[in-house]
Amino acid sequence: MIDVLRRRKTVASPQATAPAPDGGDGLVWVSLASLLALHHGADALALQPRRVRAPGSGGYVSPFKGRGMEFDETRPYTQGDDVRSIDWRVTARSGKPHTKLFREERERAVLLWVDLRPAMFFATRGSFKAVRAAQAAALLGWNALHHGDRLGALLFDERSHEELRPKRGQPPFMHVLQRLAAHPSWHNPLRRDDEPAAAAVLLHQALLRLRRVAQPGSLIILLSDFTGFDGRGAALLAPLARHNDVLTVHIHDPLEEELPPAGHYRVSDGRRIISVETGDVGRRERYRRHFAERQDELRHFCHRHGVTLLPLSTADDPLSVLQRRLGRRR
Repeated sequence: MIDVLRRRKTVASPQATAPAPDGGDGLVWVSLASLLALHHGADALALQPRRVRAPGSGGYVSPFKGRGMEFDETRPYTQGDDVRSIDWRVTARSGKPHTKLFREERERAVLLWVDLRPAMFFATRGSFKAVRAAQAAALLGWNALHHGDRLGALLFDERSHEELRPKRGQPPFMHVLQRLAAHPSWHNPLRRDDEPAAAAVLLHQALLRLRRVAQPGSLIILLSDFTGFDGRGAALLAPLARHNDVLTVHIHDPLEEELPPAGHYRVSDGRRIISVETGDVGRRERYRRHFAERQDELRHFCHRHGVTLLPLSTADDPLSVLQRRLGRRR
């Protein structure tokens, strides 16, 4: 069954035509102009961190306590506390000295981890998975920029890994979008899909690079179909989840969930043509179960490690899905 699924991805993928200057933007490729235009929709998103774990400066509250703008709590005075922080009202009421504690306002670094491997250049409805990943990355990046965060990215395919360290301000984010839109993967549509073992290795390498770049307290946004995600990948991602907020955008195509109606289909990737018969009930059930098991494994991992999981179909509008799952800003 795995072989059938892998072959279907390789051969059925609509990669036979290279991106054209007109008509392809938003379907099989993205332009810088289309990513820039998404900043209007990003204003409506309510992308707020559940927790921030590292020092810095900016607009989010971290659990590191000290003198700052946000009052946290009052506790009994202990030797070594700053006398300027004594809460005189509580001290007078209780008859014992108490100290005010504050949470300093912090900024966070946001890392966009965007998968551009061959399996991402596939769709039977809507747009390529890679297009949806780029659009969601732009929306989330614009939203983070509006909050004053530092934006960075890791872009990877089967040949290269590009690291863009988090920087503050709009010009660095413009550079991130430019590198995303100009990535070589968009202009090589006839690449061969990864074998399962090779796909896992590529994913592991990308996660290792992410671990080297990510600083504790970051917001990490993973945009991928997670082809090749296995126990080793989970072991690499788990430490990141312990020290950062992680948002996982799992991108898939409706055909990956279930085979098309019973019939005889001819599919091609521009190199080969094969015939696929989808009438066998047992095969259809095994196919459906295989995808459901992959979904369950990823969902279980995210639940166990406090990772936010957001499914996104190639047939979905990314902005609508993000607003529905993350909420709208009032």
